[in-house]
Amino acid sequence: MIALAKFYITTPIYYVNDKPHIGHAFATIAADVLARWHRIRGDEVFFLTGTDEHGSKIEKAAKAAGMDPKSFADKVVGNFKTAWDVLGISNDDFIRTTEERHIKVVTAVIRRIFDTGDIYKGQYEGWYCVSDEAFFTELQLVDGKCPTCGKPVTKVKEDTYFFKLSGYQKRLLEFYKENPEFLGRRYRNEIINRVKGGLNDLSVTRTTVKWAVPFPFDKDHYLYVWFDALINYISALGWPNGKGFKTFWPADVHFVGKEINWFHSVIWPAMLFSAGIEPPKRVYASGWLTVNGQKMGKSMGNAIDPIDLSKKYSVDALRYFFIREKPLEDDGDFSEAALIERINNELVADLGNLVYRTFTLVEKYGGELEGRPELDKVFDTGKIDELVGKMDLYNALNEIWACIKAANKYINDKEAWKLKGDVLGNVLYNLVEAIRVMSILLYPFMPATAEKINEQLGTKIGTLKDCKFGPFKGSVRKGDYLFKKIL
Repeated sequence: MIALAKFYITTPIYYVNDKPHIGHAFATIAADVLARWHRIRGDEVFFLTGTDEHGSKIEKAAKAAGMDPKSFADKVVGNFKTAWDVLGISNDDFIRTTEERHIKVVTAVIRRIFDTGDIYKGQYEGWYCVSDEAFFTELQLVDGKCPTCGKPVTKVKEDTYFFKLSGYQKRLLEFYKENPEFLGRRYRNEIINRVKGGLNDLSVTRTTVKWAVPFPFDKDHYLYVWFDALINYISALGWPNGKGFKTFWPADVHFVGKEINWFHSVIWPAMLFSAGIEPPKRVYASGWLTVNGQKMGKSMGNAIDPIDLSKKYSVDALRYFFIREKPLEDDGDFSEAALIERINNELVADLGNLVYRTFTLVEKYGGELEGRPELDKVFDTGKIDELVGKMDLYNALNEIWACIKAANKYINDKEAWKLKGDVLGNVLYNLVEAIRVMSILLYPFMPATAEKINEQLGTKIGTLKDCKFGPFKGSVRKGDYLFKKIL
């Protein structure tokens, strides 16, 4: 078991150019699972999510909607907050980059970087992708288009202020070597090789985009959206003197999508080096959740509303599917057929069936649930905890599911429905205790389901310390099936 500690996890802050889709939901649910897991370990947790509300993309989306940018952002932010509430996201804070607390910290950080001499005035000429709010060289373009989203790019030429990113090549490479867990396994070599190939100084101000944080040293310039957005991770903590910053920084995990890994793994630590702030411990880039092999988005016409999906199949079914379907670092394709198959073959047939038939037998038995532990051997809580610590939620959930299958096998092998007296009491004791322990382990993944199981057990959800068989102290009440089969 990892020692109890503080744990600070962040999601990406999402662009407010449109309402959230299941790609946003996947990332936020994965971060929520990690936050909830660390809470049941007894760690002191701070879980941050929020919205990125500046830049030309928001400006254009607001104009198309016939609204000013702030009013447009307010409306879309409401959609995100509603979605996270529906999906059971347990964030401790929600940061908006239009908030005064954020802008104040951004200005202070930029002043500190400027004072080091790492920001200088020049002229930028290059290719810009509005959709990704990113700049690319001629060599980075793919068929003359954005290498990330495949959309057309625009040639930009304007006066700008640059950040001396090129000066941090050596320090970044040394940092990666000294902190091997900072970069995720899958994308580690890609980032390192790109940095070894050389870094260009980064244009960090605009004169043409005014929906942005003002640059404090030149009234005609406004900050590039990424130089503003990344700072949310410390502005939410009240840098530099806030209690939150002193308690939780550096972040334990920045959980991001692979398309923004470069900004978090290269630009962000370089900014922090310049400002004299310790970098985060880990940037973990997840793969994409696609639909029919395509990245989701408004322009693709394939964005799926997670609220609609959760109403159709239940919140916990959706949460379970996202983690069970693929390892976090891998790409995966979403389909309702795959979701239904998981519900019917696993949530109904495995978990639901175990709980329902066990509690039915307990109700018929009516005696004391006492005995000697037998099923406790199938639980390796330390191994599951270690997998979560490695961000391997996929295999952690597989391990939990193996315990559920083992409990179902135990019922069948014992032929519990044929037993009577103390022999039956011993079997039921093991099954009820196994279900109680399972509810603790499942809580981060499916909190509503875990709470429902505990209501039927007459117990409260425990912590990892309670994942040991002992005298059962509840009072079992059979309820409805946890999940219904989708026909």
